[in-house]
Amino acid sequence: MKLEVKNSRTQDIDIIFNFYDMAIAHQKKVFNKHWQGFDREMVAQEIADNKQYKILIDGQVACVFAVSFADKLIWGERDYSAIYIHRIVTHPSFRGYSFVKEIIKWAKEYARLKALKFIRMDTWADNEKLLEYYTGCGFDYVGIVNMKETEGLPKHYEGISLSLFEIVV
Repeated sequence: MKLEVKNSRTQDIDIIFNFYDMAIAHQKKVFNKHWQGFDREMVAQEIADNKQYKILIDGQVACVFAVSFADKLIWGERDYSAIYIHRIVTHPSFRGYSFVKEIIKWAKEYARLKALKFIRMDTWADNEKLLEYYTGCGFDYVGIVNMKETEGLPKHYEGISLSLFEIVV
């Protein structure tokens, strides 16, 4: 099995949105909150800025995720020297491959190359299953933030509380 982490390309945008649709359908089945769709222009810009990634297994897209390097509305005063991981989606055929751990390995190397101090993530504060999963993958739980200002963030951030996680590189 050959696993590769690669930048997504413009021609991947339909695949990315297909993955988002699958994730939303899954979220609706297993939790009381779900993503509410994403702006195509935002994702296209992420691709252009090399902030959208895909994990390939033997050349097939198995997982997608996005990164950012600033997350002030969520992390506030702690928003510095970090790579932020967002919107991890695994194709149902590849569940159980521990892609979050693969993403962490990739992000640690990326952070070292760019002299970043943290790998960070967030998720809904009341999603116990994901809280346990992310800490089991090596993230430290660092607290809860109640979202007030969400201008520029996807719609599902409005009026929610988020659990914050980080790994010190």
